[in-house]
Amino acid sequence: MRRLLCSILLALSSLAAPVAAEPPAIIAITGATIHTVGPQGTIQNGTLLIENGRIRAVGGPAVPVPAGARRIDARGKVVTPGLFDSLSRLGVVEVGAVEGTRDATVQDDRITAAFTVADALNPRSVLIPVNRIEGLTRAVVAPGPGKSLIAGQGAVITLIGTLGGPGDFLVRSPAAMFAVLGESGSHLAGGSRAAALLRLKEAFQDALDYAANRKAFDAGDRRPYALSRLDLEALLPVVRGQLPLVVAVDRASDIETTLRFAREWKLKLILSSVNEGWKVADQIAAARVPVLVNPMEDRPDSFESLGSTLENAARLHKAGVVLAFMTADAHNARNLKQAAGNAVANGLPWDAALEAITAAPARIWGIADHYGTLEPGKDADVVIWDGDPLELSTFADAVFIRGREMPMKSRQTELRDRYKDLGGALPPAYRKP
Repeated sequence: MRRLLCSILLALSSLAAPVAAEPPAIIAITGATIHTVGPQGTIQNGTLLIENGRIRAVGGPAVPVPAGARRIDARGKVVTPGLFDSLSRLGVVEVGAVEGTRDATVQDDRITAAFTVADALNPRSVLIPVNRIEGLTRAVVAPGPGKSLIAGQGAVITLIGTLGGPGDFLVRSPAAMFAVLGESGSHLAGGSRAAALLRLKEAFQDALDYAANRKAFDAGDRRPYALSRLDLEALLPVVRGQLPLVVAVDRASDIETTLRFAREWKLKLILSSVNEGWKVADQIAAARVPVLVNPMEDRPDSFESLGSTLENAARLHKAGVVLAFMTADAHNARNLKQAAGNAVANGLPWDAALEAITAAPARIWGIADHYGTLEPGKDADVVIWDGDPLELSTFADAVFIRGREMPMKSRQTELRDRYKDLGGALPPAYRKP
C-alpha cells in the first residue's frame, strides 16, 4: 500500500513540475531601410534579427534568417532605434490640473536635493502607452523646481511599463541632480542671479564639510548647515563629480556663468533649455558639456530668452555641441520626433536629428553600452515606421522594447474605437436600464 501511495505521489509531482519553456522566438524584420545610428550607418533592404530581448544581427539581405523565425515584411518601411526623451515628466504627472496626480515638484525647502522621482513613478500611467505607440521607448523623468533652486534627482525609465515584469520600468536612479539658475534661480534665491549662485556654492561647501565632519555633526558639535542632512548626503556624488548636475539656463551670460562654476567645482555638467545657447555655442563645445534642447522653443516669453530661435539646435550642432532633445512633458513627450523634424527644417542635418533622440541621449545618460543604436548585443528597442520618422504624418507600425512587441493601443485609441461608429450600440454605462 505504501509503495502504491509513493508511486501516486511521484506521478503527481511529475505532473506539477514546470514544463521547460520553449526558447523565445526569433523575430526577423526584413526588407526595411534600417537607420542603425551606429557604425553600420543606414542599410537599404536590411534585415534585423531579435532574440531573447536583444539584437542578434543586423545587416543587408544576406543576413541568414533562422528556420522557424517569425518574419515581419518591412519592405517600404523604416526601422530605427526606439526614441529617447532626455527630460520628461512621464510617470509623475497624470493630470496637470489635478494636484493629487502631480509628483514632480516638492514645495518644501527642507527636502530638495534628496527628493527623487523614482519613489513616485507610476508604471501604470495611461500616458505611457499614449507615448509608447508613437515610438518612444525610454525617457528621463526629471523633477521640477519648487521652493528651492535644487529640484532633486531624476531617473531613466523604459516605457515598457508593467508589461515587462518587476524592475523593468526603472533603468537608472539617480540619473542626475537637477537645478535651475538664471531668472528662475534668482526668483527662488531672493531676487538676484548672484544670490542663486551663492546658494548653490553654499550647498556644495556644506556638503563637503558635512562629509569631512560627519561624526562631529552627529554629535551635535558642528555648525548648522544650509540644507538638511539628507540633502547634503544626496549632493555629495554631485560635488565629487560622480553624478551629473543638470542646470536649466537660457540667457547666454547665465550659460557662461554656469560653465565657469562647473569648471571651478569640476562638476559633471549637463545644460538644459539653453534658448540662447547658440550665442555661446563655441564655449559650450570647448567645455565638452552636452545640452538638452527643445527645438520648438522660439518664443521669447521672458527677457532671458529674447534670443530664442528655431535655428538653435542647428547652430549648436555646427559648433560641435553634443545635442539631445527634450520635451519636459508627460502627455506629449511623443512630440519628440516632431521637434526633431522641425530642427531639420531649420538647418540641422537629418542624421544629427535622429541621433539627438536615440544614440546621443544614450551616451549622455550612460546607457550607450546596451541602448541607442541598432547593433548586435544591444537591447532590442526597435521601431518600424511607415515612412520618414521625422515627418509629422508618419506613424509607428510596431514598437519593440527589449525585444517584446508592445500593444499598439492606448486610452486614446480605445476611446477613438469606441466612438468612431456613431451608429453602433452605446457603451453599457449610457444605456437605459
